[in-house]
Amino acid sequence: MLSRPLMVTFDAHDPVRLARFWAGLVDREVVEEATGGACLPGTDTQLGLRFVPSATRKAGPNRMHLHLTSTSPDDQRRQVATALTLGGTHLDVGQRPEEGHIVLADPEGNEFCVIEPGNNFLAGCGLLGEIACDGTRAVGLFWSAALGWPLVWDQNEETAVQSPRGGTKVAWGGPPVAPQQGRNRQRFDLVPEGDRRAAVDRLVGLGATRIEVGADGVVVLADPDDNEFGVLAGHGG
Repeated sequence: MLSRPLMVTFDAHDPVRLARFWAGLVDREVVEEATGGACLPGTDTQLGLRFVPSATRKAGPNRMHLHLTSTSPDDQRRQVATALTLGGTHLDVGQRPEEGHIVLADPEGNEFCVIEPGNNFLAGCGLLGEIACDGTRAVGLFWSAALGWPLVWDQNEETAVQSPRGGTKVAWGGPPVAPQQGRNRQRFDLVPEGDRRAAVDRLVGLGATRIEVGADGVVVLADPDDNEFGVLAGHGG
C-alpha cells in the first residue's frame, strides 16, 4: 500500500519548465524541490507527476505515455490549443485520420494523447485518465499485486488496474514489447506505508529485481518487463 498517490516520474533537462507545462494542462500547482526537481502532487484518484533533473537523451518512443480525457469536441480542441501554446507539438506516430484521439509531444518530446469525448474505457477517470504502457500481462498482474489495485481489464493479453477509489487507470497493451533503448525516461515512483525495507522485500517477492540505491537514496527496482521504478522513503523510513 502507498502512503501517497502513485507518481509518474519524468527525467527532464529543465524539470521546472516541464512541470509548468503539465501544470497548465492538468490544472495543478507546481511544487519545486530543493534538488532542482518539481512535482505536481496527486490525489486519491489522480496520479502525481514528478520531474527530476537528468542529462540523458530520449532515444525512441517512451514505454509509457499519458492520456488526457475530454468532455466535448470543443474541450478536446481547447486542450490541444493549450498544449501548443505552452510549448507542445503535434506528433505523427502513424495514427489514422479516423481515430479520434490527438497525439502530441510535450516540450521535451514525451508523447501524450488527448482522448476524444465519449471514450467508454476512460469514463469517470478524471482529466488524467490513463497511463498507457507497453507491457505484458505478467507486468500488469505484478503491478496489481504491488499496488493492491484490482484488475479492471484483462483480455487478449491486455491489462489495466485502477485504485479502489477510482480515477486514473494504468494499462498495458500486451506483447510484443519493444526493446528498451537505454534507461526509461518515465517511470513509477512509490512511497510505501511503513518500513521501506519491508516494502522492497515484498516487491522482490512479487517478481521485482533489485537494481541499485541511487545517489538520492531512492531504491531502484525493475518490474518483470525490466522497467525501472523507484521506492522512496515512507513514513517508516
